[in-house]
Amino acid sequence: MKTLNRLILAAGALALASTAHIALAQQGKDDPLTKYRDMLAGDNPAELSEMKGEVLWKTPRGPNKVSLEKCDLGVGPGVVAGAYVKLPRYFEDTKTVQDLESRLVTCMVTLQGMSAADAKKNPFSSPGKPSDMEALAAYITEQSRGMKMATPLSHPKEKEAYAIGRQIFYYRAGPYDFSCATCHGAPDKRIRLQYLPDLTNSKDAREAYATWPAYRVSQGEVRTMQHRLNDCFRQQRFPEPLYTSDAITALTMFLAKNAEGATYNAPALKR
Repeated sequence: MKTLNRLILAAGALALASTAHIALAQQGKDDPLTKYRDMLAGDNPAELSEMKGEVLWKTPRGPNKVSLEKCDLGVGPGVVAGAYVKLPRYFEDTKTVQDLESRLVTCMVTLQGMSAADAKKNPFSSPGKPSDMEALAAYITEQSRGMKMATPLSHPKEKEAYAIGRQIFYYRAGPYDFSCATCHGAPDKRIRLQYLPDLTNSKDAREAYATWPAYRVSQGEVRTMQHRLNDCFRQQRFPEPLYTSDAITALTMFLAKNAEGATYNAPALKR
């Protein structure tokens, strides 16, 4: 019996050591998921969404039958190159800080004549229901590939949004007393052996933020930052945030500013 117990303990120790080795390996370039993404990076299905988004950007739509080509994303009417790496930001016409998706809603309302409700319909695709917003986000963000993240933080409203976003990041609540920082506020954390980036660390924050939006292989769709944060709230068992809410914009501002200086490389490919 003693021999059997020793064998059981030895097997358990070996299993734990093996698990730890795998978990540590998955943090580096030898991570099988990283290799998988690298192999497929040249044929990212997000390119299909980018092409669809370009058509949507240039096609007259809505009651006014006009395109979005005069939409000002912060770097000039109709300019998409370099726009995303400078978002979220304060917009004088709305007197608010907006991220990409909330700004697109504004343009759909003011230029195309849509109601806010119609502009926000189907923000996240589901089986048989593709999302125009995800396609537009894929097209616009791709135009900033290779540029440096430079979210502005000079206007008082931008500073306020950053401060609120930081507070949300660390705010613990819900049935499990979770916060964003519970999973993303310390180094070397994992869930189901998957490495969790420490978003308070500039290196991790840059690598994480600068690769969204992304094509999710497990979901077969391009997912935006709004969707990513919405899913985080769900996992914390928080109430689902309203689409384009000020809270999501503020949290995005906090994350984007933490990624300052990152070379933008999205839409990327995720599991």
